[in-house]
Amino acid sequence: MRNDDVLKSIRFILDAGDGKIAEILKLGGYNPSREEVSYIFEEPAENKDKVDITHTITAHFLDGLIIHKRGKDDKHPPQPITVPVTNNTVLKKLRVAFTLRDEDIIQILGKTGFSISKNELSALFRDKKHRNFKICGDQVLRYFLKGLALRERKT
Repeated sequence: MRNDDVLKSIRFILDAGDGKIAEILKLGGYNPSREEVSYIFEEPAENKDKVDITHTITAHFLDGLIIHKRGKDDKHPPQPITVPVTNNTVLKKLRVAFTLRDEDIIQILGKTGFSISKNELSALFRDKKHRNFKICGDQVLRYFLKGLALRERKT
């Protein structure tokens, strides 16, 4: 899934404006300019040559979102950002940020009409080198973001 589409979905879930997005990016260790924040949420019709935002900005945003939702943990040093940001990474970071258990994720996906077993879900969270690792497809992430929006926005 495109990084800017992921951030647009999270922005909708949080019901956040540009200022809040910039604040979350700063929590993640990235100091964005006003133009960068506007560019992230610019519609492709407004800019036909728009390229997907970098993995670095997305990684900083996801780390900042965890701090925004759960608070900063002074016991542990900040983790280095990992790029590229994959769908599996987005799913893992959102799981941590919103304090979700496997049952919560299965329920969130179920609300959108997508069913997944606990075993299939755990394969998405495994290390890439693990023999049972499974790549999270765009469809799974889209359904998850849609279900998370239903849960968080209570619509």
